[in-house]
Amino acid sequence: MALFDIKIPKSLLNTLGLPKNDLKHQQLRVLKKLLYKARFTEFGQYYHFDEIGLMNDPVKKFQELVPVSNYSKIYESWWYRTIEGMPDVCWPGKIKYYALSSGTSESASKYIPITNDLLKGNRIVMIKQILSLRNYSDIPVRSIGKGWLMLGGSTALQKSGGYYAGDLSGITAKKVPFWFQPFYKPGKKIARQRNWTRKLNEIVRMAPEWDIGFVVGVPAWIQMCMEMIIKEYNLKSIHDIWPNLAFYVHGGVSFEPYKKSFEKLLAKPLTYIETYLSSEGFIAYQDRPNANGMRLVTNEHIFHEFIPFDEKNFDANGDSLPNAEVLTVADVEENKEYAILISTSAGAWRYVMGDTIRFTDKGRCEIVITGRTKHYLSLVGEHLSVENMNKAVSLASSDLNISIPEFTVAGIPYENLFAHHWYVACDDTVNAESLRLKIDEYLKELNDDYATERTSALKEIFLDVLPEKTFIQFMRQLGKIGGQHKFPRVLKGKMLEDWNKFLKEGMIHK
Repeated sequence: MALFDIKIPKSLLNTLGLPKNDLKHQQLRVLKKLLYKARFTEFGQYYHFDEIGLMNDPVKKFQELVPVSNYSKIYESWWYRTIEGMPDVCWPGKIKYYALSSGTSESASKYIPITNDLLKGNRIVMIKQILSLRNYSDIPVRSIGKGWLMLGGSTALQKSGGYYAGDLSGITAKKVPFWFQPFYKPGKKIARQRNWTRKLNEIVRMAPEWDIGFVVGVPAWIQMCMEMIIKEYNLKSIHDIWPNLAFYVHGGVSFEPYKKSFEKLLAKPLTYIETYLSSEGFIAYQDRPNANGMRLVTNEHIFHEFIPFDEKNFDANGDSLPNAEVLTVADVEENKEYAILISTSAGAWRYVMGDTIRFTDKGRCEIVITGRTKHYLSLVGEHLSVENMNKAVSLASSDLNISIPEFTVAGIPYENLFAHHWYVACDDTVNAESLRLKIDEYLKELNDDYATERTSALKEIFLDVLPEKTFIQFMRQLGKIGGQHKFPRVLKGKMLEDWNKFLKEGMIHK
């Protein structure tokens, strides 16, 4: 635990005139630390980090001098040189690792710099999350010391010139600290496997030899892995082989659409713990049971800023406008949607991640992920977020007693106006029309703008029910199977073209 996390009595703080350990001071300390460490880099010299760090209000000056950047802007101006082997560009030293990330829509991979400082910060946050388990009552303590099955990308990273590239999960697993190695599954040999199908088969083969207490990974792939194990050994539930399994650590996508089908594989309830671990850093984690959000990491290695996600600050493509309003954690309000900006110990500076979040509890600094700046539907002002979609699907599937592990939505032209076309994965028997009506009605209840537009320019809702394997096959065709890859909740542009072509070819081949 960091020195600054020690709780000092308020009476002593007042007596000594010391600042209280609040979010504003935590973030100020983080920013100063980042500026100091990067002050002699090319980026730091160009934007006068050494001077900013000495000012009474470094945040204000930092925001004045350093522009807001997305991946394209910072890569084309700075990061490309680190791939060419240049040291001390945006962070001290030479970048040896890059996380390959394409989000859930773009086809070209992004190369996100990964430094030892970033990984160290991520590990500290992970330890804090483990320690937060003491906040959970009635947890099976013996399960904490059991194995952790972490289903991620290959640790056999791609080597190119002087650097290695791969999934962040693969980089993290490759650099697992020595004290964690006895708990880490599937182990180094299987973790190196690049072929996702072979990796799953190896995990299934070894499953009887492990005593697993935690499973960690994207819901779709964890579910697939457990289904394979249950089928292979003719089990009634995953607890027949792993009786001490008690925790599921998940993130990346909303777990709600998967929960119903996931729990069919269990003999007893699990404790679900949500995390927000992106290629750019460990952003937030759930630190108490039944919390409505995750605790934002404010005192380690990331400085956060927030842009209100509305028409004043973003264009129709989901890109921030030049004079967008930018707030710090001290200025945000609960129940408003923000795009998140980060500055990190890997040389991301005022970087628009592309995620949108909402503060559920400002005092506790708890947030929920509501979607992506480019993954929302607002063809005619309906402002439909991924959060709205997840909730509507969850409510509709509960009403109809069905499992919907995947879905995606596209906005399309229709009779000189517009429509939404839903594609839903469901292997249960379901009436597509009933499901369509229920999702539509719930969205009207959840979103006033949507309800208004359904009486005007948003003329129709279409819905197709497809087998779950259709979604998996599409991801396999794109080479995005396993690891951190998720199916996009909103289809646009090239991805929508590829999806329509895939479905058309599938119909022809039937």
